[in-house]
Amino acid sequence: MRAWQVRSPGPLESGPLELVEKETPTPGEGEVLVRVLTCGVCRTDLHVTEGDLPAHRQRVTPGHEIVGQVVGAGPGTTRFTTGERVGIPWLRRTCGVCRHCRTGRENLCRRSLYTGWDADGGYAEYTTVPEGFAYRLPARFDDATAAPLLCAGIIGYRALRRANVPPGGRLGLYGFGGSAHLTAQVALAQGLEVHVLTRGEQARRFALGLGCASAGDARDMPPVALDSAIIFAPAGDIVPYALAAIGPGGTVACAGIHLSEIPALDYQAALFHEKTLTSVESNTRRDGEEFLLLADRLGLHPTTHEYPFEEADRALQYLARGDIEGAGVLRIAEAV
Repeated sequence: MRAWQVRSPGPLESGPLELVEKETPTPGEGEVLVRVLTCGVCRTDLHVTEGDLPAHRQRVTPGHEIVGQVVGAGPGTTRFTTGERVGIPWLRRTCGVCRHCRTGRENLCRRSLYTGWDADGGYAEYTTVPEGFAYRLPARFDDATAAPLLCAGIIGYRALRRANVPPGGRLGLYGFGGSAHLTAQVALAQGLEVHVLTRGEQARRFALGLGCASAGDARDMPPVALDSAIIFAPAGDIVPYALAAIGPGGTVACAGIHLSEIPALDYQAALFHEKTLTSVESNTRRDGEEFLLLADRLGLHPTTHEYPFEEADRALQYLARGDIEGAGVLRIAEAV
């Protein structure tokens, strides 16, 4: 099969990705083999490719927002039938027995594994997944629009919950890419007032078109005091701005797996008045199931930009520019 792999992590300008021929994977016990139809292009793929995250697998194939068809199965599989459409997310496996797994916090499992980081992902014609970690997808979403739901959507949903926004409250979104544009739709549907702060003019226009109350630069103060904020941009220097923008008792949630260094914080100015600074680590399968049901019920509209499979590197370059509308998606194959 054809697959992209990270030849050597580094800046996109150095050409870290290469398109190669690999052996089609064989599903192990409890796994299914999936023919990849589409794969979303997520910022975490960029972190894996450029080396912001430490390499967990040499020459890994990135991609963890995967939509495909089951075409094979390993021993002991019972959940899916051949030809069924499934979604493969970032979270690939957890131990199931640690105190975090046993208390509904499997996203904190220290032995967790991840698609496109610990195991080859969806920038390929075929991949495998443990059947218990794959999702059935709402029929409402076609193969391209379903892809960003599987990480951008799910992580945004968990970040929104972690942000602890009061009913009818004011929410700030720092950065406005694939995850934020879906989170904004959920927040607006819940009656929240959404303010976007991002560097890109095109992204700001996009946010206003979705119904957000304001859109300014990431280092501007919003026009009103916020109750909560979510930082999607991987820029730690935004944290003090977000903390300054929220009122007493507010929460700032950092949604990314990678964040550059946070400047020193003055306790009185940044954190006093019971402000909370928190993070988001992956998601649980319950988060995923809840979000997909919610996305279906609300009729979310993921905005996607489709790229041919052969242009994965160009799709990552588009993402890296930052001033984007929605999410990039690789088209690998058509459903049969």
